[in-house]
Amino acid sequence: MSSTAAASTAAAGAIPKGALGTRAISAFSGTAGRVMKIALLSFSNALAAWAAYVLADRQDWIPLAVLAAVTVAIDVVYLGPRRSLPAKFMIPAGLFMIAFQVVPIVYTVDVAFTNYSIGHIASKAAAIEQIKVTSLQPPANGEQYTMGVARSGGRLVLILQDQTTHKNFVGDGSGLKPLPPGSVKTNALGVVSAQGYTLLKGADLFSLDKTLSTFAVPTTGDKAIRPLTISSAVEMTPTLRYDRKRDAFVRITDGKLFHDDGKGEFVAGNEALEPGWKTTVGFQNFSSILHDPLVRGPFLKIFAWTIVFATSVVFLSFFTGLLLAIALDKRGLRFQRTYRSLILIPWAMPGFISLMIWAGLLNDDFGVVNRMFHLNVPWLFDANWAKVSCVLVSFWLTVPYFFLVSMGALQSIPAELTEAARVDGGSPPQIFRRVTLPLVLVATSPLLIASFAFNFNNFNNIYLLTGGGPTQSGQPIAGSTDILISYTYKLALATGKGQDYGLASAVSIIIFFIVATISAVSFSRTKALENLN
Repeated sequence: MSSTAAASTAAAGAIPKGALGTRAISAFSGTAGRVMKIALLSFSNALAAWAAYVLADRQDWIPLAVLAAVTVAIDVVYLGPRRSLPAKFMIPAGLFMIAFQVVPIVYTVDVAFTNYSIGHIASKAAAIEQIKVTSLQPPANGEQYTMGVARSGGRLVLILQDQTTHKNFVGDGSGLKPLPPGSVKTNALGVVSAQGYTLLKGADLFSLDKTLSTFAVPTTGDKAIRPLTISSAVEMTPTLRYDRKRDAFVRITDGKLFHDDGKGEFVAGNEALEPGWKTTVGFQNFSSILHDPLVRGPFLKIFAWTIVFATSVVFLSFFTGLLLAIALDKRGLRFQRTYRSLILIPWAMPGFISLMIWAGLLNDDFGVVNRMFHLNVPWLFDANWAKVSCVLVSFWLTVPYFFLVSMGALQSIPAELTEAARVDGGSPPQIFRRVTLPLVLVATSPLLIASFAFNFNNFNNIYLLTGGGPTQSGQPIAGSTDILISYTYKLALATGKGQDYGLASAVSIIIFFIVATISAVSFSRTKALENLN
């Protein structure tokens, strides 16, 4: 075979450039594609069936109906005719948008109108049962038991031996049952063996410390046996009795009545029983922001500092990035690529690592900045210097972004415009102010607004650098450098009983409306720049 014929044969058998991906995609069409589609739909339907069983068991009928409708719709679309092709692409995007955007927003709004927090998590029925358990106290003549902890059929049980009669029992949440004589052996450390049961020991036992602290085995009346230590238990009597007719707890010793206050607690005067339960409280969280001195007092100061912080970072970073882009956009500049790469280094590093490094560099006593330049500046421990530090570090992290943005905007400006301005006798400052800057702003204004919104809620740059501190006198929660989002975080975790999710959600909604209003006004103002096109 001649070399020409061999080359033609090889060329005919070779895969054209770019055709490999097409062939890989086509391999999933036809029979193979249908098999894969049926397999994925089978998995989806099986997952939906499991979720439907869970929802039906909880009697959540509305979510169950939505789940059934969505599952049927997915099956119809993906098994339907070709005219449903657009829906096949829209469904995954729609589901992800609902799961990661719509649901969190709706849930946040829902929580904002509740008292959801530590101590107000469970339902009212669960809270009542928990109050009954926590009200149990050991009487002077209560039965004492030697105890061991075991599992039976996956359930936690207590192996008990009466210290007076030496009778053996096994107890769980349903009650107490006798065990045969001699089936339980004990020593000074507690129960060491129980016929038919495997006792929990060591790490397995100590990991149940919180569970055992609320574990109760009901006996006669309202009495119950509760663990006293990991090897002993005692029969306790309740100090509170729940009156179903009045929907209230009565203290047995003095008859004091704890009634439902409509806010998720049983209260009597200033005394409240724990735990409470999750319930709707209307606009109470929003009212707290306006009327609670702990929340309202520093709110305006923090809001003003948040505006200053976000505005300073955006404008300093933008104009610095723009000037660097102009300087490095000149042709023939030596080491141009090296300079550009060096500017992008802060952006290439993970932000949280950079912030933690800067927190060490700016340390008063051991920081490299003070030692290298022989300074004695309290960068992180003085209120004013800490604010300067937050702006400077955020500026350092943001300049590379605006450098890239400005570089792209400059290269999109037609050279004829600046050349015509130069011919008309315009000086470089005049050309920049009247031609370059307005055209750059046309492209970058939306990005400036987005960057402002980002820095308005830039939790990492504040919390990882200063923790919101230093603290202010007479203000146990708000720090000198706290912005609204870090202040919200502290309110959620550091006030009241801790982890006040309802209050945090309410403040988050207010922050959203603040940012949305500022962004809407800014976008309306930037419409004037469109005339430059």
